[in-house]
Amino acid sequence: MIVVTGATGNVGRPLTQALAEAGEQVTAVSRHAAAVPDGVRHVPADLAEPHAFAAVLEGAKALFLLLSGDLHAPEARPTDVIDLAVASGVRRVVLLSSQGVATRPLGPSRIAMRAVEDALRESGLDWAVLRPGGFASNALAWAESVRTQGTVAAPFGDVGVPIVDPADIAEVAAACLLDDRHTAGVFELTGPEVITPRQQAEAIAASLGAPVRFHELTREEAKAAMTQFVPPELADDTLDIIAAPNAAELRISPDVERVLGRGPRPFNSWVARSIAAFR
Repeated sequence: MIVVTGATGNVGRPLTQALAEAGEQVTAVSRHAAAVPDGVRHVPADLAEPHAFAAVLEGAKALFLLLSGDLHAPEARPTDVIDLAVASGVRRVVLLSSQGVATRPLGPSRIAMRAVEDALRESGLDWAVLRPGGFASNALAWAESVRTQGTVAAPFGDVGVPIVDPADIAEVAAACLLDDRHTAGVFELTGPEVITPRQQAEAIAASLGAPVRFHELTREEAKAAMTQFVPPELADDTLDIIAAPNAAELRISPDVERVLGRGPRPFNSWVARSIAAFR
């Protein structure tokens, strides 16, 4: 049995589907009740209370670990989840980490994630670490404004990074969970191209067949919007990257192709699959 945390999110949902289609027994974990594929067990649970999570791991051979925003808070102890996996007899953990662990190692959220990576390496478990950059699905934050106003609002409109399709992250995660060739590896996951927020708005407009206006936010406006969903330090870390990406953050990684045998999907592919959200 494989446990997938964050199972109703942009990575967890396609990962759960892929594992179920591969014939695996899957336990999908999220904070709230949600629809899951046929044959998949769903368990509402909160990783911020790791000891309550112990029952979910009973009988599990592998765990996909996605840490929610509150597990980056100063008082959180996300490494407890690794200890719990060891104690529960889990044999393999695939951790969704962040590119910033390597490219911005001194950011507060990156220091915390590095500690989780280190705990996993030292756990004695089989492991793989996935380090994606920005997600194509972050563009869903613009869906309502596109639907109601025909507008995309974002900071740093002409600064781009090679954002990755979450479906590619899910496929790499599935490979790491199921294939022994991909253990003890760190995989940096990017898209195939550097793309700016303004270009993303143009891609959405092209798929809609309707104009979409781009409105550039100040950093302060962007942070105020982000901190409705993530801690302020995580918002600052993210804004630092998208304001001035360094050479490592602009690099197109070969790791998606190395694992999957094909190149990563471009942003317009994600838009085409997701366009209903913007109509």
